[in-house]
Amino acid sequence: MSAPVRIAPGLHFVATPIGSARDITLRALDVLAGADVIAAEDTRTARKLMEIHGIAVGQRVMIPYHDHNGAEARPRILAALEEGKSVAYVSEAGTPLVADPGYQLGRAAIEADHRVFSAPGASAVLAALTVSGLATDRFLFAGFPPSQAGRRKTWLRDLDAAAATIVLYESPKRVHRLLDELCEILGSDREVALCRELTKRFEEVLRGPCGTVRDAISDRVLKGEIVLLISRATATAPDADDVEAALRAAMADMPLKAASTQVADAMGLPKRDVYQMGLRLKNDG
Repeated sequence: MSAPVRIAPGLHFVATPIGSARDITLRALDVLAGADVIAAEDTRTARKLMEIHGIAVGQRVMIPYHDHNGAEARPRILAALEEGKSVAYVSEAGTPLVADPGYQLGRAAIEADHRVFSAPGASAVLAALTVSGLATDRFLFAGFPPSQAGRRKTWLRDLDAAAATIVLYESPKRVHRLLDELCEILGSDREVALCRELTKRFEEVLRGPCGTVRDAISDRVLKGEIVLLISRATATAPDADDVEAALRAAMADMPLKAASTQVADAMGLPKRDVYQMGLRLKNDG
């Protein structure tokens, strides 16, 4: 067996598989094999992954780092960094810091002027976008919805203003309720994609109008990790009278070209169409 690759001192965030153990990069394996210290959201999961790939923990220190012990564990990790050691941090699955407790650790390392590296790889967000069939040119990852009903509904309405594909994580126990609320707030015809157990044996993707997907799982008890994607709101074309009024107001203060550009950008309209309208208004006096 070849000697471990030397890993630079600093904090290394290592992406781990979200399902199939083979979805790990060669660089991630190098970091796990060569790091001086292994920090993990769940050390049992990390140890099992390393065993699958023939990486021995040996005499190295493994430090649990999760939501409940961050304040106690961070000083130990920072102390290792202060000694010039390399620390690999892995979350339960996927890319660290994405719906993961590693954020505070990363901030603390940066504030202490330690080097921070990323060994990128598997991500449930990107995997779900890939198979969803929804637009990927602009998306917003919003994590888990709030648990309180009133706050959750307001939160969902606010998300819709992003004009992007929305990516959520949700518990299988609460996804039925979430789909009910999405149909109520955004409409039962809004396109969604429900992705379950991505990269695993029972991977499933349900695509279609929100109401159709809701009804398809209404009598099912779902299991596993769920990513729910919501298509962006369909833009409603502004009324011609509103465009004309905005254009007249803009033309009163600036040249036609500048006015038409401003109105087109503000209303999401083709600049050429607005400019032609401006020409007609100008010719009509």
